[in-house]
Amino acid sequence: MSQPHDRVHAFAALLAEERLAGDRGFPLKRDVAVFVDELLGILFGQLSEGAAGTADELQARLTLAVHDLRHLVAPLAEPGEAGRIVDAFAAALPAIHDRLQQDAQAIAEGDPAAESLDEVIAAYPGFLAIAIHRIAHELCGLGVRILPRLLAEVAHTRTGIDIHPGATIGRSFCIDHGTGIVIGETAVIGNDVKLYQGVTLGALSVAKSAAGTKRHPTIEDRVVLYANATVLGGDTVVGHDSVVGGNVFLTGSLPPDSVVYQTSQVRVRRVRDGFEDSDFVI
Repeated sequence: MSQPHDRVHAFAALLAEERLAGDRGFPLKRDVAVFVDELLGILFGQLSEGAAGTADELQARLTLAVHDLRHLVAPLAEPGEAGRIVDAFAAALPAIHDRLQQDAQAIAEGDPAAESLDEVIAAYPGFLAIAIHRIAHELCGLGVRILPRLLAEVAHTRTGIDIHPGATIGRSFCIDHGTGIVIGETAVIGNDVKLYQGVTLGALSVAKSAAGTKRHPTIEDRVVLYANATVLGGDTVVGHDSVVGGNVFLTGSLPPDSVVYQTSQVRVRRVRDGFEDSDFVI
């Protein structure tokens, strides 16, 4: 009869073999979180302890952040490609920062509860999710594997907002509340779009054979999607300046300037009148 020590040793040996045979280039999620926190702290003083840093101090911090990114990218990139990728990402940072300023402004203007731009940047989960997405999307476009997905999961863990790094999102994107939002890989979102909590931009099919195809909807400019609206399908287009009401389930396209909403029946009775079986159907 084998002893517990022998079984543990055999299991450890099996794990060691799997590690040798597998991909050892995965960055740790905690290191990815540290990197994105530092980068956002450089881009926005509201997210940094050193908010009043000088140009030289910020340049030094940015140099270190780029160095950290190179360490994260190097095991994931083709030989000799890490430097090119990181240089291209660094060159894109001014444009990313500009886009995020527009996003924060859109949230501040779209939420009556927002008291200032500083509050949006420092405290709003929607802004944090968008900020991490724009960083992840840039790296995704540069051909980096795994790392953009880890970045998306950092945002998902912290905010409850799940945006695939492959999703394309235009200017002045506003997420209000945000909890439970899901945006799929091939979704395309235009400019000045506003999403409320629970919105899903998903696929009609989850078959593996659909990988690499346009599976998620296109949302054109100035569309508003209210809480728990679901829009599915790669051929589905929500035309510009449309409004999709709460709890709507949409699998077909809408022309521009449309308003679609779901009606519901609400019954009010006194408790003493008793209950029907249907009252307990969930």
